[in-house]
Amino acid sequence: MISSTYTNFQKQILQGIPSELPVKKAYPINGNPAPKRKDILSVEEKQLAIRNALRYFPEKWHSELAIEFAKELKTFGRIYMHRFKPNYELFARPIEAYPAKSQQAAGIMLMIQNNLNPAVAQHPDELITYGGNGAVFQNWAQYLVTMQYLARMTDEQTLHLYSGHPMGLFPSSKEAPRVVVTNGMMVPNYSKQDDWEKFNALGVTQYGQMTAGSFMYIGPQGIVHGTTITVMNAFRKILNSTENPAGKIFLTSGLGGMSGAQPKAGNIAGCITVCAEVNAKAATKRHEQGWIDVLIDNLDELVIRVKQAQKNNEIVSIAFIGNIVDVWECFDTENIYIHVGSDQTSLHNPWSGGYYPVGLTFEESNDLIRNNPEAFKNKVQESLVRQTNSINNHAAKGTYFFDYGNAFLLEASRAGAAIFAENNIDFKYPSYVQDILGPMCFDYGFGPFRWVCTSGKSEDLDKTDAIAMKILTEIMENSPKEIQLQMQDNITWIKNAKANKLVVGSQARILYADAEGRVKIAEAFNKAIASGEIGAVVLGRDHHDVSGTDSPYRETSNIYDGSKFTADMAIHNVIGDSFRGATWVSIHNGGGVGWGEVINGGFGMLLDGTKEADRRLKSMLFYDVNNGIARRSWARNDEALFAIKREMERRPDLKVTLPNIVEDSILKNLF
Repeated sequence: MISSTYTNFQKQILQGIPSELPVKKAYPINGNPAPKRKDILSVEEKQLAIRNALRYFPEKWHSELAIEFAKELKTFGRIYMHRFKPNYELFARPIEAYPAKSQQAAGIMLMIQNNLNPAVAQHPDELITYGGNGAVFQNWAQYLVTMQYLARMTDEQTLHLYSGHPMGLFPSSKEAPRVVVTNGMMVPNYSKQDDWEKFNALGVTQYGQMTAGSFMYIGPQGIVHGTTITVMNAFRKILNSTENPAGKIFLTSGLGGMSGAQPKAGNIAGCITVCAEVNAKAATKRHEQGWIDVLIDNLDELVIRVKQAQKNNEIVSIAFIGNIVDVWECFDTENIYIHVGSDQTSLHNPWSGGYYPVGLTFEESNDLIRNNPEAFKNKVQESLVRQTNSINNHAAKGTYFFDYGNAFLLEASRAGAAIFAENNIDFKYPSYVQDILGPMCFDYGFGPFRWVCTSGKSEDLDKTDAIAMKILTEIMENSPKEIQLQMQDNITWIKNAKANKLVVGSQARILYADAEGRVKIAEAFNKAIASGEIGAVVLGRDHHDVSGTDSPYRETSNIYDGSKFTADMAIHNVIGDSFRGATWVSIHNGGGVGWGEVINGGFGMLLDGTKEADRRLKSMLFYDVNNGIARRSWARNDEALFAIKREMERRPDLKVTLPNIVEDSILKNLF
């Protein structure tokens, strides 16, 4: 039975666009606003942007709102419709709190609100979850209408969302997804950075990032496991088997969104993490959430503290409020040895606040972004050259540097930095997927499986952790030697998950698992739901996975047959998931490496304890992983060939086309 405390909340959801014009709201003074976007529209296009925005509202409000929206467009470069932000708090309530005819729709409403929770979202007032521009919706009107549609929909309707815009409820079937999401899907010749700026300002598309626009972001925990695996294995690559990372440095940058996972992952991996962040509010937020041990804003103090940590073989995370370039250069001068280095600023969005150049304050940079974007671009590129030069100096001393999939190498190359290998074609540093996650995880089918306990109860999360650990332990007993390390790492992870205090927002968990693990864990969850042991559970994953994303500089960077620039896998993934049982599916242009650089897809699935849910999870989760392994095996990746052959042995109804391997000698002297 729902408490009366939810009555007003439910009424507001069901209302959608309010019947009376809400009182105008002032922007929060102490918030963390998104960067002001560049002034890119002509006068005629600005008028069109206002005309587009007013479509959501009755004509009697147009005169007043037109003036207000024009001011927003002038001030922020976007129309967020702040007046229409709901008065209730945004966070994931128990699923029973949502007014809905469909429990699946209620689960989606819960996930949307979790993505907009100020504790989770990077710029909540602008409906941006992470990455500087990863939006759930373009404006608050879209949020209101979408929530109203979800409250009214039945299990025989599907809501179609066009880059945040709720196109409407269409008749479908119980077998169909309840929501289909697309974000930023452009005609190819209109998919450059300024195209995003223009069409987003017009209100006709948005950047959904990966899990922001598909409602599957669960806070920085969402990437902690993958980051932990990456950092742990980066140290394994450079240390001998008897050494551990304690007292050894992992230097990186970025704490605003998913990058906020890095200090926590460094602590779990057992090293010294130094992470630079120019936005003091972002760094302070992570410190307050317990994701960072030490906060420092003075470079001299940083040097002293790091040297002390090295001397004492500490495991500690240190956030430096300042520019990463200064840290690289200072550590070079001070001869502080960096074992592992990377970067996780949002360089997929280099000209609108994803990367802040050295030599300017945070405020000066934001002013340039808005008022002199060309000068800001030049400063960014100069900064990337300096950062690369310093990284090269450290690499000459033995530092292992890798690209963390944020387009650092790509943008550094475009800036003219000394980033190429001797052949002047390849980058001199690898992507982390090339060296670590690709061959060790994705090719074997291991990727970031997620679940959310819709009851909101921490005890439900504890029970799901225990179920997952039991399943993994049982699977490991019969696992081949090729995946024993992955299995053990995942068991260790889930065993310590609660102690590592990973939850921000919803009661959620992430766990790297293969198809067998995902299906068996989900099946066990569904049984526990059916017996009343736990409440309903939403399943999902990061798009950064085996099968969901085609990204030549990240997820598919270890594809060497020439197909890494194609996007067939991601498209097949979302189509295949949609008719195999997903509750919602999403496909996006853009993501961690940038607009026009990647196509990525994801899903959500509500487990409600029914036999139907059991059938759906077995069908969909199996395909969701093995679609990607099949593609990777066709690219002749040894680990994927092993994995797909093993799957065909276990499932006789799976038939995958395998490559015939060509001897190198046959190709010599042909041309």
